[in-house]
Amino acid sequence: MSISEESYKDVNFCLRCGSKMLLKFDQENKLRSECTNCGWTFYKNPIPVAACLILNDKNEILVIKRKFEPNPGEWALPSGYIEIDQSPEETAIDEMLEETGLIGEIEKFIGYMPNPSPIYEKVISFGFLMKITGGELSAGDDAAEACFVSYENLPPICFNSHRYFIQKIKEELLDKFELAQK
Repeated sequence: MSISEESYKDVNFCLRCGSKMLLKFDQENKLRSECTNCGWTFYKNPIPVAACLILNDKNEILVIKRKFEPNPGEWALPSGYIEIDQSPEETAIDEMLEETGLIGEIEKFIGYMPNPSPIYEKVISFGFLMKITGGELSAGDDAAEACFVSYENLPPICFNSHRYFIQKIKEELLDKFELAQK
């Protein structure tokens, strides 16, 4: 799949020198937006996101009601955009504290999944199973609410990647339960 002109519709001026950008095919025959003055190229890449799947001792999932775009008022896992100076793991730990008031550490990497984004066209979400090591549950940062819910009472989750991470952990828990029953 190649990038279309539509992907670059809002890329009009160079971030380096402010000159006009022009769409052209590069040496790999990929459409890119290039500065007409300094030659700087804008690469249209997905934005990385870290998501936290947090379970309590009853194996209930911590979900937050989003306060801001994207998807305000909808339920999701605590998550956030990865900053340029952070790893996905550092972002997961920070987002857990910022959105839930809970201090944690990474128990395991669940996986990753690309998602369409209403803001950035496409994101790649990295999911982490988190272990609570301290703090007190409270909605913070861009979370309007934060609460633990059972799998049976899980509200609709707005992001495909979050549903994928939840399903993967649910399957792992069921496998462990079935092994323990044998």
